[in-house]
Amino acid sequence: MNKLSVVLATRNEEENIKRCLDSVKEIADEIIVVDEYSKDKTKEIAEKLGAKVYLEKHHDIFHITKQIALEKATGSWILQIDADEVLTPELTKEIKDTLSGKIKPSEPSKLFLKHQAILEARDGKVGKDGGEVVGYFIPRRNMFLGKPLIHAGVYPDGVIRLVKKGFASFPQKSVHEQIKIEGRVGWLKNDLLHFDSPTLKKYFWRLNRYTDLHAEELKNKKISKGIVGFINYVIIKPIFTFCNLYFRHLGILDGVNGFFWSFLSSLHFPIAYFKHSTS
Repeated sequence: MNKLSVVLATRNEEENIKRCLDSVKEIADEIIVVDEYSKDKTKEIAEKLGAKVYLEKHHDIFHITKQIALEKATGSWILQIDADEVLTPELTKEIKDTLSGKIKPSEPSKLFLKHQAILEARDGKVGKDGGEVVGYFIPRRNMFLGKPLIHAGVYPDGVIRLVKKGFASFPQKSVHEQIKIEGRVGWLKNDLLHFDSPTLKKYFWRLNRYTDLHAEELKNKKISKGIVGFINYVIIKPIFTFCNLYFRHLGILDGVNGFFWSFLSSLHFPIAYFKHSTS
């Protein structure tokens, strides 16, 4: 079986790090954590669980730290994971069987291919056609306020996380960027659990961070601070986003959580715009 390195970039993740590392210990030949000088016990917990921990200064674009973690891996394959993510037993077995050659890449479901097409329309083509598979999308099930979101445009939220060493890198330009793959990309079938918003307090902390970064992007793009920009970001985009997530993508089927997710997602645009227009 190919040697597997599990790599993480962390900052103040003492609430999540143990759950994450416990879920990967069965398949990890090495665990590498690049920590941005956490002020809590992230480093101590990771070291106690057998991880090699390296310290790195904080970067607003967190993917800079993720790239450093990738470069420190020594395995022939790398699983890049976030501290608030957890491998299910089914995904663990699938990764193990994939790397050992027991199962071969298969045609993804129509839902997964549709998700990939949306990503490619936004960010450009993912990977290359033909040849060896050197990276895998993993479907991600997002846990919002204690429950999984099944609709609202969230699932499968595919992320490229299992990659062959030397064929993957982060562009390090945007907080939402996908990892870049120099080769063909496949899909795994089983879910990665993502506990990004267990409470509203955590959600609003993330919202504040992401809207800060979005506001900076609006500034760099010289988005109008006048009436045109106001109408677009305060009225049109929020209404479109809410209707798209709640009705078109059936967030209504996720009950109260689906409504909150759709509504709070729509607020991202006016908050980022107001931060930009008042800077």
